[in-house]
Amino acid sequence: MKFAVFTVVFHATSFTLSLLTLCFTYFKVLKVARFHCKRIDIITVQTLLLLVDIHPSVKQRCLMEQKRRKQRATKKICIFIGSFIFCFAPYVITRLAELLPVVRVSPQWGIASKCLAYGKPASDPFVYSLLRQQYKKALVNMVNKLLRRDLYPSSGHSNSLDTENDCSLQRIS
Repeated sequence: MKFAVFTVVFHATSFTLSLLTLCFTYFKVLKVARFHCKRIDIITVQTLLLLVDIHPSVKQRCLMEQKRRKQRATKKICIFIGSFIFCFAPYVITRLAELLPVVRVSPQWGIASKCLAYGKPASDPFVYSLLRQQYKKALVNMVNKLLRRDLYPSSGHSNSLDTENDCSLQRIS
């Protein structure tokens, strides 16, 4: 009985504290990022106003870009927090479910949930880098080069099929 209480308290507390710390920290980061974006946008609009009579469409584009930046930052933070929940929640729920006598957890699921939890730190660099536009472009370019090499290993010329494949690969990105 003591082991069950300890396990419940330990897993629930460690998961909850980690999640709360993550949410609090990323909320602070988002707040600072939005403040800096707002300052940059104000300076940009003021500069445009000083240099030229700003056309309403230019001002609208600036406002839309500001909105997109805020949405991008929020989306990234939601992905970070979501990946934490996706990787650690199955492990914690499995450990807690194992304590119930009526629940039988398969060994494969136990291993899979543990692999998810241990794999989270290994996947973080990929998640962080793929959310950056530069890395996404570099990855798409690398995949395009690899696919072209595999598709046409002995071909030294370009035809319309090559161009169609290039266009469809660019649409993927």
